[in-house]
Amino acid sequence: MDAEVKSRIEEILKNPVVLFMKGTPDFPQCGFSGQAVQILEACHANYAYFNIFEDPELREALKEYSNWPTYPQLYINGELVGGCDIIIDMYNKGELQQALASVDAVAES
Repeated sequence: MDAEVKSRIEEILKNPVVLFMKGTPDFPQCGFSGQAVQILEACHANYAYFNIFEDPELREALKEYSNWPTYPQLYINGELVGGCDIIIDMYNKGELQQALASVDAVAES
């Protein structure tokens, strides 16, 4: 992996919560990215997002960086949480809400 691309990924991951997704929260470009956004919104999460379609080089490098081949990818505190299925499972168990609260990423409702 190119050192410059790795550095860009690590810079993005300085945000407490990051969703690498297809599209944007207002216009997700795949159903799985849309579901991830809906769950984060249901948790009142403060999160950054990165539209992987805007940077093909980063999109490919992130698969190697995370050892995760698909999108979306959710990171909390710089650590990969997982994709849509894991996000849904954690949400249903209340674990996602706890993880978000642990990095102070929940907005006051």
